[in-house]
Amino acid sequence: MLTSDTHVPQRARDLPHSLWAAIEVADVVVHAGDWVDAALLDLFEARSRRLIGVYGNNDHGPLRERLPEVARAEIEGVRIAVIHETGDRTGRETRCAARFPDTDVLVFGHSHIPWDTTAPGGLRLLNPGSPTDRRRQPHGTYVTAVAADGELRDVTFHAVPPRT
Repeated sequence: MLTSDTHVPQRARDLPHSLWAAIEVADVVVHAGDWVDAALLDLFEARSRRLIGVYGNNDHGPLRERLPEVARAEIEGVRIAVIHETGDRTGRETRCAARFPDTDVLVFGHSHIPWDTTAPGGLRLLNPGSPTDRRRQPHGTYVTAVAADGELRDVTFHAVPPRT
């Protein structure tokens, strides 16, 4: 399960129920930064079987002390890296492929724009968007996927219902 840019409590008091439900059933939860409050990190740690997270540009103090700028993990043979910012969208694939040569999937955030592309050479770039701050998108999003046998499959972007 992939998420980013949750911005709790600035953009929402809590995460959508559907996202918490996905977190609780996932084998691995990836958060690509901009938590904003260490209390949310505490909740993720308590409700996740395994959490891989990084800090974002809006994360300071305890979040930067507890989280790295870049996280790496291998899950079922898939080499994953997580970072908050990748820079401008122009040239992103080439730039990220050069920076992360030994990576199969790069999960990133910052823009709040869902993204799924593959760089020449095979690096897959995924931005789950934001579940709480959709900006110019039609709805908030998060991603579920299956890592198995060295492949990332069944990548699904889930729309988050608007807050009522």
